[in-house]
Amino acid sequence: MKITLIKKISPNKNIVLLGRKNSRFEEFLNTDEEKTYLKNSLGKNKQQIVINQYSRWIFIQLIDEEKKNQSDSLEEIRKAGEKIQVSANDKKLKDLGFIDLDDEPEYSIAFLEGLLLSNYQFLKYHNKADDKKNSLMNCQVFSKSITNKDIQHLDYSVQAVYHARDLVNEPLSFLTAVQLAEEIKKLGEESGFSVEVFDKKKIRSLKMGGLPAVNKGSIDPPTFSILTWKPSNARNKKPYVLVGKGVVYDTGGLSLKPTLDSMDYMKSDMAGAAAVAGTMYAVARAALPVYVIGLIPATDNRPDGNAYVPGDVITMHDGSTVEVLNTDAEGRMILADALSWAKQYEPELVLNLATLTGAAHAAVGKYGIVTMGNAPGDIFNKLKKSGERVFERIAEFPFWDDYSELLKSDIADLKNVGGRYAGAITAGKFLEHFTDYPFIHLDIAGPSYNKTKDSYRGIGSSGVGVRLFFDFLKNL
Repeated sequence: MKITLIKKISPNKNIVLLGRKNSRFEEFLNTDEEKTYLKNSLGKNKQQIVINQYSRWIFIQLIDEEKKNQSDSLEEIRKAGEKIQVSANDKKLKDLGFIDLDDEPEYSIAFLEGLLLSNYQFLKYHNKADDKKNSLMNCQVFSKSITNKDIQHLDYSVQAVYHARDLVNEPLSFLTAVQLAEEIKKLGEESGFSVEVFDKKKIRSLKMGGLPAVNKGSIDPPTFSILTWKPSNARNKKPYVLVGKGVVYDTGGLSLKPTLDSMDYMKSDMAGAAAVAGTMYAVARAALPVYVIGLIPATDNRPDGNAYVPGDVITMHDGSTVEVLNTDAEGRMILADALSWAKQYEPELVLNLATLTGAAHAAVGKYGIVTMGNAPGDIFNKLKKSGERVFERIAEFPFWDDYSELLKSDIADLKNVGGRYAGAITAGKFLEHFTDYPFIHLDIAGPSYNKTKDSYRGIGSSGVGVRLFFDFLKNL
């Protein structure tokens, strides 16, 4: 959907009015009957009111003044945007005008975000895609306080989420590790970040161990993609590095997953990689003055005759040896190589994003991102504030060194699983072993993929992580 900022709304355009109970809604109504209906609806505390003027539709959206905090209030407005998006498409509307009656840019941007994000569709594999396509194509915004830059950043962010969702929603029959690298190149060309891709031979020559080990069961080669945005006006000399898990499909390997509600959705196991690629797209499109590098190790995990097995000992990129006890703990194996590779950049901070553990999903469900790390507290606070702003909330777990004890191996430096308890944390501690810089790990196993529709996050890939990282990098 195209979004533009304009100076005047056409009198016959379908419009959305955003305001509070005492806002000047009546100025847009034509008859006493409409005004009476509005008054009665407001008296019943309706938050969303629809009026048919025959020449146009008017959608009135109230800001909920009873929410305890602004984060919750903004989220309600995003969800309201989704409801109006559904209504507009049901009515086969092509265009909407949006009017910010009270000059409240934060609420207006949140509403528009919900409207735009919920209009996403993945119709590539439908034979009759045109019959299913949403009618809503354009949104024109009138506001005295929203700037062109605000609209641009919103547009770039939404497009980036769309791209991330597309990548996750693609099946393995199309999106192999090699194809993922090709799609990332396309995003780089469109937005302006550079991409370098290491092939299987190069990966082995660099003595990476985890990525080739996981790839042994596949007939498709792995890739290691390096995404770079380094503008001349970057405010940081040392880069912020984003690392994304790129397991394009996960069977569990020889530690095979059950099919129902497990393996059947494992095309989404590269949601971390998709979010990193989407973030780099938004950062480059917005030309943020920040030096950012994205690292994406990618492969599928299959149980072929030559697949790595429980009991194997793998030598990793940094020379550490790892005893493999579960081949389904493969994400941490490929991420370890990327985290070790990141040391050469002497990074300001590394943010690792991955659909890593069922333990994280079990702990917080789809309602937050399990997060842990050793970065300074002020960085965590900034990340949490971004999480509240975009409602991709951070659930910080303890990261005590005691958990590292659970990863000790009798025959190697460490093992790749820590046992039954604290699985999300021991996975994070495994990753920390391969770092020597400020590090934050984000486990998005819960909110990355929706099996049923979840408001503006939709069905299928949610694109989680893109808006969080983009907001974080904008506000550093």
